[in-house]
Amino acid sequence: MNVDRAIRLIGGGFVAASVVLGMYVHPGFYWFTLFVGLNLFQSAFSNWCPMMAILRKAGLQG
Repeated sequence: MNVDRAIRLIGGGFVAASVVLGMYVHPGFYWFTLFVGLNLFQSAFSNWCPMMAILRKAGLQG
């Protein structure tokens, strides 16, 4: 698995989990959904996100 696929997998998992948590635990979890969405939005323009650096340090190839 490469970094791009891992970022899509992690981003999708974070969004799905935060929506479920927002529905069943506390609506404050929707703020995390917004954070992930905005991070994905800015990474489309800058081609960088914090998770990318973490995954590369963990050994995934670009």
